Amino acid sequence: MTGHGPGPAVDRRKRTAPDVAAPGAAAPGAAAPGAAAPDVAAPGAAVSDVAAPDVAAPGAAVSGVVVPDAAVPSGVAAPGGAGWRRAGRHRGAGWVRALLAALITTAMVVPLSAAARPEVPAPAPASLAPPTARTLSEAYAANRANAAQAARTAAAHGDRRRAAADRAIAAASRRFLVFDGRGSGRATEIFGDLAHADRVAVLVPGSDTSIDTYDRFHRAAAALYGALAREAPPGSHPAVLAWLGYDTPSTVSTTVLTADRAEQAAPRLRALVGDVRRVTGGRAHLTLVCHSYGSVVCGRAAAGLDVDALALVGSPGTGADSAAALHTPARVWAARGSGDWVADVPHVRAELFGTTVGFGTDPVSPGFGARVFDAADADHSGYFAPGSTALVNLARIALGETPEVTHA
Repeated sequence: MTGHGPGPAVDRRKRTAPDVAAPGAAAPGAAAPGAAAPDVAAPGAAVSDVAAPDVAAPGAAVSGVVVPDAAVPSGVAAPGGAGWRRAGRHRGAGWVRALLAALITTAMVVPLSAAARPEVPAPAPASLAPPTARTLSEAYAANRANAAQAARTAAAHGDRRRAAADRAIAAASRRFLVFDGRGSGRATEIFGDLAHADRVAVLVPGSDTSIDTYDRFHRAAAALYGALAREAPPGSHPAVLAWLGYDTPSTVSTTVLTADRAEQAAPRLRALVGDVRRVTGGRAHLTLVCHSYGSVVCGRAAAGLDVDALALVGSPGTGADSAAALHTPARVWAARGSGDWVADVPHVRAELFGTTVGFGTDPVSPGFGARVFDAADADHSGYFAPGSTALVNLARIALGETPEVTHA
């Protein structure tokens, strides 16, 4: 997902570029991690792509982009504050300078944070043929066995957190179409009877989603499936796929500001849609539910993709200037809750050091052309809260019951 990103208005009296500190050292004039930055309003509470991350990064952790304390220039207002909102209205050189400061700081922070957690060894994934309705049970069993082996390997390596996550995935009640415990991990979990499903939703996550944090992603997908089951008309057969099919960007990294990870993920998402069409015989109403940075992934995969609907929630943008520019036959929906800080992120694109940063037009703006539905007061992690307006509307979209969708 993308997070607080460009936007803050910089105190123009402070134009001198700070010296760059050696890796591991605090930048001059910047607060050390965990300490309050001078002249900076305290950032808001931690927010994650689907739920609050288990571990807070230095500074306020806002899923999508976390600007550490040291990355916030002196005099910049905290996200959500009045100064931040003024910056959103007066975008220009100020937000570019703030973004450059963030990029410089995260470029130093990320290698250190990545080095702190070595990669956990895991077995290669099970070798399986492309799935069909008849082979789903075989795939589920093979992936459970692989996850159990991955849990034992992680435990032997001393990584209790990963071992616990793998053991939960290996439980007899869980059904995974894909599992790969290597690195940050890949997984595709099935909720419902996919072989006989006639309404299918694929949940595409944003940043900081991995096997280590999979439980919160699982809870979001389970809540979506529960809402589909409750809202489904008699005789229908809904299913949900929780698709962790790519290396999501870290909140404390420059990757969350660019479409690079989305570009890598898009072919895999297109392949998954092909698998779903094969398993269901092509008859299911298929919706991509794209949360936060996941909407960038969906935007990259959308052109000509055989889906019926795209639902973008908490989106920083798709990389396209309009719904029409996605070149999709699908109906495009978008929502943002009144409590979502993404509203304060400038929806722009800019070229910096030969890289395109930002994701363009706000999907809930009139100019984008999506159908905007009501998400009430959802915050960035609240779109999948059981019983919420946002979740009920997502279920109606996924079921194809669009006349029942309430509009913003």
